[in-house]
Amino acid sequence: MNKTYVTVVSFLSIGAFLLLLLGFSWTIHNQMSKQESMVREQTQVEEIVNEKQGKTIVALGDSLTRGTGDEEGKGYIGYLVEELEEKTDEKLTLHNYGVKGYRSEQLLTQVKGETIQNQIRHADVILMTIGGNDLFQGGQTLVSPKQDEISVIKDRYVKNLKETIDIIKSLNEDAVIFLVGLYNPFIDLEEAVTTTAIVRDWNYSTNQLLDQYPNSVFVPTFDLFQLKVNDYLFSDKFHPNSKGYHLIAERVASLITW
Repeated sequence: MNKTYVTVVSFLSIGAFLLLLLGFSWTIHNQMSKQESMVREQTQVEEIVNEKQGKTIVALGDSLTRGTGDEEGKGYIGYLVEELEEKTDEKLTLHNYGVKGYRSEQLLTQVKGETIQNQIRHADVILMTIGGNDLFQGGQTLVSPKQDEISVIKDRYVKNLKETIDIIKSLNEDAVIFLVGLYNPFIDLEEAVTTTAIVRDWNYSTNQLLDQYPNSVFVPTFDLFQLKVNDYLFSDKFHPNSKGYHLIAERVASLITW
């Protein structure tokens, strides 16, 4: 066989191999570049999604959280969300678990449930109204107040509330709790001096308890209803009307800073 021919064939074979190797390397590099690009794009999409998630609010408690008495059906929760969305750029997700008639022992049972606990874990803010049904009991407690009975009711309420907050904090220690205090719907009755003292003492005990926990705020409302209580009450003379709920929402909104 011609020696020159062998040399040429060998040279061409080596060249073809090198060309094939180069092409393979380019293909691998191109695929890796595409994968890296896809990862970067996926990461950017995830970051954008996370940014759009905004803040999550979980509302717990009684008929005030449910909005009973509000002619527009929003309650202070609805007005609060509207106000927060107006003054911030945050997207808000609301989970309202308020139940009309709830007392502190029922709220305690509720926060032990799996569904509620899952929502609490992801909450940025937890709003609560509780204690009105414990104390007022349909109005009977403050119409004919008996201090010994009220003390027993208050002690039981504080115990239930403490256990409730302990559960919430064990699930999510970073979420800020805003607990709305009580107003006195019976402030214009004959026993006004006595009922005012009872409600103020109740609020004081609630505030004292919240002071034991970080990221926990007591929201006073007594003063909002003090001078013109009937202007801010629904026809049942117990729940707030639309104006009353607006007042509460404004008070809570003034305390939330994002």
